[in-house]
Amino acid sequence: MMNIKKFVFNPFQVNNFVLFDDTGECAIIDSSCYDKEEKKQLAAFIKENKLRPVLQLFTHCHIDHMVGSRFISKTYRLKPLTHKDSLAFLENSREYGKVFGFDVEKPVMPDVFLNDGDIVQFGRQELKVMHTPGHAAGSLCFYNEPEGCLFAGDVLFQGSIGRTDLPTGNHDMLIKSILHKLLVLPEETRVFTGHGPDTTVGGEKASNPFLTGVY
Repeated sequence: MMNIKKFVFNPFQVNNFVLFDDTGECAIIDSSCYDKEEKKQLAAFIKENKLRPVLQLFTHCHIDHMVGSRFISKTYRLKPLTHKDSLAFLENSREYGKVFGFDVEKPVMPDVFLNDGDIVQFGRQELKVMHTPGHAAGSLCFYNEPEGCLFAGDVLFQGSIGRTDLPTGNHDMLIKSILHKLLVLPEETRVFTGHGPDTTVGGEKASNPFLTGVY
């Protein structure tokens, strides 16, 4: 069984997930902890539950989703994993941060990159990597089929979709990603989003106004 702990961090209210099972190994998705209290809260949860982080994963590298990356890298000796098309966001993260009022520590850079169809593992769990561009270059979703869970970043929200007016955003590409990668999953699949409440694939197919008439 995979356990899911959600934290909501930084002024942009990003959902930061810790996934773990009874082996004690865990994966951290979107390192969004920003201030000292948020970092302390995340570290305390990991320590109290005797977890061992083995994966640091990014759904995408917009500044609000990776602002705590260096803290995670240094504390748990974990280099982040992301898609190669996200590299420019990481390389320019300090400059991007200033635009949005973030004081960003220089991130540790990845050694390897994730591709569509890759499998990443922690404990007894596997996450399938899905390349889902449109909101941002290099956007990824992570899918655990046995648990029926999808970690969608800012691709799909409850009743909405990711914005496409930021650099590398593309509305048509985003809709294509949603249609061909997400809406083909079982309708009962739980969707854990990058901001806001969880939802399901079936729920979004039935009522998401941005997807009406596109499938």
